[in-house]
Amino acid sequence: MDIVVTAAEPADVREILELWRRAEAEPAVTDDEDGLRVLLAHGPRGLLVARAGDEIVANVIAAWKGWRGSLYRLAVAPEHRRRGVGRAMVTEAEQRLRARGARRIDAVVVGSQADLMSFWTAVGYEAQHDRVRFVKNLS
Repeated sequence: MDIVVTAAEPADVREILELWRRAEAEPAVTDDEDGLRVLLAHGPRGLLVARAGDEIVANVIAAWKGWRGSLYRLAVAPEHRRRGVGRAMVTEAEQRLRARGARRIDAVVVGSQADLMSFWTAVGYEAQHDRVRFVKNLS
């Protein structure tokens, strides 16, 4: 079945959250309907979904920060893994960010999951060992 990548719509929020659950994405404080609705209101083109027919089988957040891009929350349904869907999502996200002016893109990845680290290396990203990301949850 063909995969079609589009920007997510507000009606997709529940299905995206279910995809994250099925994909065993590491939970974050923003993993709820309100968090995704804020994302869609602020950056309506930044949450991309891959559809196989009527089903969302992958997603990625391609955030434009006004001077560079960031990729977050890449998730692929388990039954669609190892078929190039993740790579297609990253390629599409990169193209969209490049079209907005990005000259640099970073990806936030769970470092304790070797398969994720291998994927991001395979699609051309390098881990920065001289940087540490600090996070503060406000809720």
